[in-house]
Amino acid sequence: MIVHHEGAIIMANQALEQAERPEIVELANAIISAQEAEIAQMKEWRSTWFPDLPETTGMAMDMGPMEVPDGDAPFEQRFIQAMIPHHQSAVTMAQDALQNAERQEIKDLAQEIIAAQEGEIAQMRQWLRDWYGIE
Repeated sequence: MIVHHEGAIIMANQALEQAERPEIVELANAIISAQEAEIAQMKEWRSTWFPDLPETTGMAMDMGPMEVPDGDAPFEQRFIQAMIPHHQSAVTMAQDALQNAERQEIKDLAQEIIAAQEGEIAQMRQWLRDWYGIE
């Protein structure tokens, strides 16, 4: 999840540089704030619980897009259309953690990730409908 969150932060930073809509800038700031805090927490747990475990590059799961693609569509549309599948993959990973994690702290974080990212997905889908007529 750390690697996945880092990808979301990359995309959110792209939004801070390129987005014109204040809603996207606000979402990008929220993503950066929440996911940097979650990364810090996960790194702390990892170093405390598994101090001798070598670094890894993440799970062998589809993480969705890790950056906003170039294209002819407005940046905000491309951002949303990249971030929705990215968030959906986080929900999938968090659901896997709920089923398989032994530590309650991981299960609690997984539930928080699911709630936050499902809410953001719903908001982004609404923006696609409202701004671009895309279902």
